Formats: sequence, C-alpha cells, structure tokens
Amino acid sequence: MAPYSRFLLLSLFLLNLTNSLFASAQTAQASQKATQQAVIQTSMGNIEIALFTQKAPVTVANFIAYIQQSAFTGGEFYRVVGPDNDQGSPPISVIQGRTNPQFEDFPPIMLETTKLSGINHTDGTLSMARGGPNTATQQFFICVGEQPSLDYGGARNPDGQGFAAFGRVMAGMDIVSKIQRNRHSKVVEDPYIKNQILAEPIKIIAITLTE
Repeated sequence: MAPYSRFLLLSLFLLNLTNSLFASAQTAQASQKATQQAVIQTSMGNIEIALFTQKAPVTVANFIAYIQQSAFTGGEFYRVVGPDNDQGSPPISVIQGRTNPQFEDFPPIMLETTKLSGINHTDGTLSMARGGPNTATQQFFICVGEQPSLDYGGARNPDGQGFAAFGRVMAGMDIVSKIQRNRHSKVVEDPYIKNQILAEPIKIIAITLTE
C-alpha cells in the first residue's frame, strides 16, 4: 500500500474515533443533566416544562420516548378537574393530557413514587395518570395549585402510593389555568368523571425537546 493511502486511512480512522468520542461525551453529559427542557404546544398557547431526569429517571425516559416518537402530535388535553366538578376525595385541580389516539402505547412503567423521587405535587407539577400501581403509560396531568393528596401516602388513591411526579411547568401556567377553567363538557356514563371530559378538547399540536 502506498504511503499516501496509509496516511489517508489513518486520518479517516482518527477522524471517526474523534467523532465517536465526542458523541459519547455528549451522551454522558446529557445523562448527567438534572433537567431536560421541553415545550408543549397547544391550540391555546405554549407551556414550557422541565423534566427531572435524575429524580425520576424511569418516568422521564418513558415520557421522552413518547416525545421522540411524535406520539403527542395530535394529542389533547381532554379532562379538567376542580373542586366544583370532582367526585373524588379529597378534591383536586388538574388538567389531563394524552397522546394521539392512533398511537399504540408502550408497555406500562414502574411507579416512581414521590417518596422515591422527592418531587411533590405542587403548583405546575407534571405527573403520570394511572389506575393500579405500575400501570402508567402515556397519559399525564398538570397540577393547578398544591395537591398533597396526590403524593405518596396521600388519600386521593386508595392504595396510598400516590402518583409519579416527574416535571414542572416553567412558563405557561396561565395557559394551564385557562384550560382547567373550561367547563364545556360532554355527557359521559361514568359518574366519577361527570362534567370533566371536555366536549372540545384542547389540542396538543406537539411536544418538543429543547436545549
């Protein structure tokens, strides 16, 4: 092999090695970040959020996986709950969102309780909707005001495990509050969610990750 060809191959090898090391460093740096920023674009305006990657790694990884698959494009905030229309106890104030109904859910994730994460359900907290423990997939809610009954040991869920908080609204709580005040609901058979399911859900245009 000619000296020039050997030099060219060595240069290409070193370039690929440098790129690989740089990519690995970027991945490691991203995994060490305490938060990941994202924007929820809705038909009423944008909601800027922070996802707590270190405190709730399983829940955040799951949420980001849905974002990366564009699952929330065409999704919606479809349920609003407040003291005036809540049949549960203690009453709460939240808005609940979900992916595009055409998207097939990923497998359920383990329940990262607030006891594990240390993230309480304060004003603007993002948390996962669920039935039993370890059943959450993609539906999530945003708290309007303090909601301690949703924390571990809270009385809202009979099993006492609470819900998996994983992020917080950084800007756009005015949009969240406007959605939560909407009471144009449709008729449903389940008395538990009476007056909570919006007749015209608020569209989620997309959720995108930002720097």
